[in-house]
Parts: sequence; structure tokens; C-alpha cells
Amino acid sequence: MGEKNWLQVPERVGKNIIMGQAMNLLDGVLDYKELMMGYACAIKEINTKFEVLDTEFEVRYKRNPISSIETRLKSQMSILEKMAKLGLPPTRENIENNLNDIAGIRVICSYIDDIYLLADALTKQDDIRLIKRKDYIQNPKPNGYRSLHLIVSVPIFFAESTKEVKAEVQIRTIAMNFWASLEHQIKYKKNVDHAEKVIARLKECADEIAHVDETMQEIRAEMDHIQEKPTDMEALYEKFKKIDINLM
Repeated sequence: MGEKNWLQVPERVGKNIIMGQAMNLLDGVLDYKELMMGYACAIKEINTKFEVLDTEFEVRYKRNPISSIETRLKSQMSILEKMAKLGLPPTRENIENNLNDIAGIRVICSYIDDIYLLADALTKQDDIRLIKRKDYIQNPKPNGYRSLHLIVSVPIFFAESTKEVKAEVQIRTIAMNFWASLEHQIKYKKNVDHAEKVIARLKECADEIAHVDETMQEIRAEMDHIQEKPTDMEALYEKFKKIDINLM
């Protein structure tokens, strides 16, 4: 009997340790899932706001300032790598206080002026708080990168609580996005020969694309200015066409 009890004690203690570790791990996983749920909801909220703005412009002005919307939730590995670079332990508090781009929304527009139009319309909304604004269109990065970046927070209403969640919004033209996508692919190539020459050529392309953006906006402005005044019948016809717009 004594030998049997001696064998069972360590086993019971071992099971308790394992169960304790499992519970800690489970708590950590659930805490992480809850954290990411908040960021996913923030993406949905802000995405909906942009879709509403685009629908409003379609109905009121018969044009869509938004070409497309892309969303991204930062991966767990990317979060851990970024926290490591900051020299901070990846606790929930540290993540929420120090990372602004876990929730990402990229809005692609046709024209430069639409970028500022949408940015102003978003940040003027009562439940959106602007934390930081970086204008890489007026002040491009040295490599030629252009885009408008906004760090905002939006309230997320859960069943029993409300939480402010941060998100990064990038707004750029189709041309800016084309350049950024290709530059991103090239940047991660290993052992590139003549790297300085490649960087210089990318900068030249960025400048050319910026010139095209400006020219297209000027052409649109000219076309809007010379638009002929419609007859009463034509104006009535256009109003009826607006009524037919599919809002779903």
C-alpha cells in the first residue's frame, strides 16, 4: 500500500501542473482571439463607412470615388516580430498601446482629389477619432512612395461593453497602388545586383506615375468645366436614371 501511494502522488501533481499549463495556454489563446475579434470588427465598421460614402456619391453625383477596398488583419507572427523590434513583451496591453496597424484598410481611388475628399468625410464623422495623419502624397518617401495614411479609432459595440479600437487607413490612387504593389515585390528580392540603380529607377517610375495622376485629374476637371447644360427633358431623364440605381 505504501509503495502504491508513493507512485500516485507524483502522477497527481504532474497532472495538476499539466492542467495548469493547459489552462494558462487556453486563457492566452482566448485572450488573443478576443483581441483580434475587436480589430476584425473595426475593419468591418470602417469598410462599411467607405461603402456608404461611395453609395452616396453614386446616388447624388452619379460617380464612384472608390475603385476598390482592400482589408488586412495583421498575422500573429507579424505582431510578434513587430513587438520584438520594439523590445516589448507581446502582452495584450502592449499590443493595444503600441501597434496601430493590426487592422488595415486600403482604399483605392481614381483621382487624387478623391483621396482628400474621402479622408475628410471619414474623419468628420462623430464616432471616428483621428489619431495621426501622414501625407506621403504632398511629402513622398525618398523612394517615391505616395499615399495618405490615417490612424483612427472607432468604437465597437459588443453585447456588454464598448471598446475603442485603432486601425490604419491608407488611401491612394490606382496608379499609386500599382507602383507600391510592384515596389513591394521587388523590395523582397534577395541579393539584388546594382541595388542603387534599381532604387533610382523605381523613384523615376514613381515620379512619372505622379505626373500621370496629376494630368488625369486636370483632364477630368476640364471635362467637368465644359460639360454642356442639359435640356429640361435631359435633366428629367438623368433624375429618373438615378432612381434606378441598385443600392444593394
